[in-house]
Parts: sequence; C-alpha cells; structure tokens
Amino acid sequence: MPKESKSLRRQKTKEHPSSWSAPNNSVGKRFRIAGHESFPCRYTWLPKVVRGLERDRQLFKDEDSAMVELGLGKNMVRSARFWAQAARLVGSGGSDITKMGKALLGDRKGLDQFLEDIRTLWLIHWNLSTNTQNPLLAWDLLLNRWQEPELAPSKVIKMLQREASLQGERISESTVAQHFETFLHTYLPTRGKKSEVTEDNLDCPLVELELLMKIGESTNSEGERESIFAFRRESKPEITPELFLYCLCDFWQNRHSEGRTLSFRELAHGHGSPGQIFKLPEDDIRTRLEFLEDQTEGVLTFAESAHSQQVQKKREMDSTSLLAGIYRT
Repeated sequence: MPKESKSLRRQKTKEHPSSWSAPNNSVGKRFRIAGHESFPCRYTWLPKVVRGLERDRQLFKDEDSAMVELGLGKNMVRSARFWAQAARLVGSGGSDITKMGKALLGDRKGLDQFLEDIRTLWLIHWNLSTNTQNPLLAWDLLLNRWQEPELAPSKVIKMLQREASLQGERISESTVAQHFETFLHTYLPTRGKKSEVTEDNLDCPLVELELLMKIGESTNSEGERESIFAFRRESKPEITPELFLYCLCDFWQNRHSEGRTLSFRELAHGHGSPGQIFKLPEDDIRTRLEFLEDQTEGVLTFAESAHSQQVQKKREMDSTSLLAGIYRT
C-alpha cells in the first residue's frame, strides 16, 4: 500500500477557551494509566502473546515461565500482556484469545500473523483508542477531547493529571508524564545508541502509521524548551473502504447500538468515531460515505438533505465477515 505524505495539512480551528473538553459517553468509566510498565508495544509482542496462549492458556499464571516462553524480561512480560488486552486481542482475564486475536494472529489461519499489513496496524490503533469500559487515558483525551491543533507536553500532562483527579485518583505527575511518553513512543520512533538493537529500543509497529509527528519546539511556562507535536489530519488511502466500514460498524455497535441512523457529525466528530480516531478530514469522510450503498448492497446508505446528513442502516452487519473482508483486497 502506498504511504501517505509526511507533510502536515494544518486545519483552521477556532480558538477554544481550554485545551480540554469534558467527556461525553466516557462518563463513569475508569481510565487506565498504568499497566504498560512505561513500554510502548513492540513488534513481536502481540504475535508472541497470541501464539503463547494458543499453546498454553495459563501462560501468564507464572511470570517466570512466561519470561522463558516469550523471551522477555518480567516488566516486558507484564507490558506485553497489557497491550494484547488493550488491543482487544486477548480477553480481560489474560488467558483467552479473542475472536479478533485468532482471526488476525492465529497460528494456523491468521490473516496477518506477523503484522505485515498496515491495515492491521490501523485496526490495532482503532482498538487501543476505542475501549468503552476502561479506556486508556492519553488515547481517550488526546484523540477525542484535545481541542488545540498542537500537542505541547507541558499542557497535555496538566490535563491528563486533571482528568485523573476527577476520578479521585492520586497519581503523581511523573506517572502521568510516563503515560504520555508511552503514548508518544507508540506513534513516534525512538533512537537507541548507534548500532544498538535490543528488545528495549525497538519501535512500536504503530510508528508506521505516521499519525503523530514532531513539528517544532517552543518554550513552556516554566521557561523550558519542549518539542511540539501534531496529528496528521489528512486523507489516508491506506485506510481502505473495507477497513473504514468495519470501524464504522464497530463504532455504531459499541456506542449507538439502539439507533438506525447516525449523523454525519457524529461519524466525523463523535467520541470514538472513525473521524476522530483516524483524524480524517470531513471531505474524505463524506466521500467514503457516498460509496456505502454500493459497498454494502444497500444495507447502509448515506442520505443528504438541506436539513440533515446521516447514514441509515437496514440491518446489522456481521463483524466477522467485515473483518475478513478487509483482507480480501
């Protein structure tokens, strides 16, 4: 699949009184801040975990055995388990592989057993970002509720700490800063020492998405220099129509399961929507929606009028078939 340009198309945004906005349908949820041991997910971890659990469902019952089986240190074993669960490839108990985990990484018929397809990486990003029960704090806030066009670490960390305090959590600034660093290094490459290649400094596979980029530096309120980041808000052709359809239906089922219609605004800007999670411009989303009727043989249709723009659904679509459909092209 061709890679998207690294150039950043700046969006014109109205000034907002705050870089944080209150959550909508995440009210009452418990955010996850710890558990990743400050490691972003590594390339080999998710396949290793799925293969390991296929051989032994009790893999994580004994950390020493898991260290030998996975070839990782103790903290990395814990982190690998965390990321496999957060990516919805392993169930919350840590012993059962999910349907998606088997479909994607299963040893026999896995659709992309070694994470070689960029569409799989977008799926993992989608799963990390759309947990409705225990969302990852940085992912939930920065992808859905951060209103500024740029990410300044000093501001982000304050907002993350504020969010944690709203839940009654007593979490140190250093813990929140580590959580944000883990978010950054999930999408940005790290640099180890020259010629050094170890499990500890290998990049996260989601770096390939080029979703986040460094765009400059500035001086914060403490007088310190810091790097400034921004999301790539461009059309992303590597998010194929089949992948977009799967995520649209997943969003509909998980957040609007009772509705037979979904507004364009909700799909483009709603909490956990394809538009927000993938950072797609409105014109790109509209183009994708216009092809839904042909793509789904009339199950989903996009209707526009002078007063409304919405997708209409005749019936539910099977998620297993939709997932397999991503890899048929």
